[in-house]
Amino acid sequence: MNFTEPTVTPGGVLAHGPALVALARAAIREALGGPRCVRPVGAWTAARVGTFVTLHWHGRALQGCIGSLEPVRGVVDDVVRNATLAATRDPRGRALVLADVDHLEVELSILSPLERVPGTSEAEILAQLRPGVDGVVLEVGDRSGTLLPAVWDDVPDAAAFWRALERKAGLATTAWSPTTKVWRYTAARFVDPAPGGWA
Repeated sequence: MNFTEPTVTPGGVLAHGPALVALARAAIREALGGPRCVRPVGAWTAARVGTFVTLHWHGRALQGCIGSLEPVRGVVDDVVRNATLAATRDPRGRALVLADVDHLEVELSILSPLERVPGTSEAEILAQLRPGVDGVVLEVGDRSGTLLPAVWDDVPDAAAFWRALERKAGLATTAWSPTTKVWRYTAARFVDPAPGGWA
């Protein structure tokens, strides 16, 4: 897996986080038959950074989470794409209708560039992780997975985070091998609460 560098650092985009998370909800409405979403304009919209869109129901039940680790398109296009896919293509969620959109919490994560984490053992990697701060990408052979920094809210320590990441990647808990590669990143989170309240 080869990660490309973003065209700008995420800092130039973060000021537009509230507008981008609102755009994510508007894109979901459009995808489900609602009005066409109005995309922001300006030079900043072409900046390429990785984003994830996560959708939750009441009680934090997951509806969908789709994102881009690599900065492969402009941030506005990336948010629209990931919001639409999180709402319509994530098999962990149920089929949505337009009326559901106002009862979902929409969370947008804007990612920093990925940083390779060196190490020759699980213990070395775990010692470098920053609980509550790091998102992590794990790759072993042809299997890979990532967990966003928000997942630290639900795990007690780095070892539990690592076990969850191995499961996400479809790996056995003894998955360390000479081919193991690890990256970390941070994420700025923007949350748009359900405007219609919890369903």
